[in-house]
Amino acid sequence: MLKPEEEKSNQKYPIVLFLHGSGERGTDNIINLKFITPLFMKGESRTKYPCYLLIPQCPPDEWWSGKNGNDSSGGAADVMVRLIDSLATKMSIDTKRIYLTGLSMGGYGTWYLLARYPNKFAAAAPVCGGGDPDKASLFKHTPLWVFHGADDNAVPVEESRKMVKAVTEAGGKPKYSEYAGTGHNSWDKAYAEPEFLPWLFGQRLKL
Repeated sequence: MLKPEEEKSNQKYPIVLFLHGSGERGTDNIINLKFITPLFMKGESRTKYPCYLLIPQCPPDEWWSGKNGNDSSGGAADVMVRLIDSLATKMSIDTKRIYLTGLSMGGYGTWYLLARYPNKFAAAAPVCGGGDPDKASLFKHTPLWVFHGADDNAVPVEESRKMVKAVTEAGGKPKYSEYAGTGHNSWDKAYAEPEFLPWLFGQRLKL
């Protein structure tokens, strides 16, 4: 977990939960860091957007949503929600500003957590993932920015398109960025969007 450079005793800070992809599963607690830390370790990011950044590592034989991707079993992502709740009792975490993002398997995990805890997250950004469109009404109120590469041959772009369509039809207003000529690695472009951090940290839970 990355902490703000200077934690002020009279201030509460947002927390960002990042869920990595299937290729970063393991037990080394290193490979899971590579795609998100460059964004948050930038000097400008550290200064403008002080926060806690939680980067868990999914066990080798599991998915964020549970073993074999069984959503009903509860998975590693559910453990992270309980961890955030526990941390909030001990650290200066602003529970109105819990943010969620993930890529590939973590994109699926992001959609999974949104449906499982619809009133937990102030905003979410699923990257090249997918979810259950039948559950879109549960989190239609959550600010979303969805990303996908149009030429993704690992997770079809239709996975994001159908979720965006479902949320929109349920009454939500998701942002959607689809990158032409981009394959599975849409996260480099997503996390390089100049407005990504301003958008993310500008959201606050209204419930």
